[in-house]
Amino acid sequence: MHFVVCAKQIPDPETPPSAFKIDATTNEVIPAQGFQPVLSQFDGIAAEAALRIKEAAGDDTKITVLSMGAESAQAAIKQVLAMGADEGVLLQDDAFEGGDSHTTAQVLAAAIKNLGDVDAVFCGRQAADWDMGQVGLLLAEALEWPVAILAKDVQIADGTMTTTRVLADGFETVTQSLPAVVTVSNEFGEPRYPKLQQIMQAAKKTVTTQTHDDLSINPGSVGAAGARLKLERLFIPESDTQVELIEGDTPEEQAQALVAKLQADKVL
Repeated sequence: MHFVVCAKQIPDPETPPSAFKIDATTNEVIPAQGFQPVLSQFDGIAAEAALRIKEAAGDDTKITVLSMGAESAQAAIKQVLAMGADEGVLLQDDAFEGGDSHTTAQVLAAAIKNLGDVDAVFCGRQAADWDMGQVGLLLAEALEWPVAILAKDVQIADGTMTTTRVLADGFETVTQSLPAVVTVSNEFGEPRYPKLQQIMQAAKKTVTTQTHDDLSINPGSVGAAGARLKLERLFIPESDTQVELIEGDTPEEQAQALVAKLQADKVL
């Protein structure tokens, strides 16, 4: 079997909010200095799901990691390779930049078709930066494959994928024929942490770069040129919250002062 894991590089979620800046003219986030981008945590979980199935199925299963982005996105690919994936493909082209979920799905679908023998595609439930959760569904539509979303368990056997989906009021088990797309939720569990030896081995694994020419994509249909979502404004919310310190030599005095303040403001 041949699995594909879609991996996205995002700003480090541990970056303090004060480090983020916005370029108002381009509606883009200015990368925070001193903080390296990381693999989206949900894509790491999707990789874990694919790896567990590979380990159960045997060594004849291959996992390819796809990532669309700048050269730095190779780090996200290498992380999944260190976890146990076999090869990586970086989709890098100026024509891919400035797109939305729709154009991202179109590029990924073209890359998957270019691979030619894919049985299943594993995506995170959403990217941990924009949190839209659309690419997996749009990718399945572009491929014309069945899709299961928000999976907390994934099993593949005898040409079918069985998933247990997370619902608002419980769980649902669905079965669909391969090839298929699945988006894996955080309820699946934590992804594995590569060991030093695996990280060193990943450095030797192949990562190829593909452009719109390699994928036979019309550059006018992807990236900013093909985007259906128009971002009107990106900004950091302004806050007018005021803070008043309650003074007192002891906790009791501070409590009494707080009560007096709340009563004066007619809160109590």
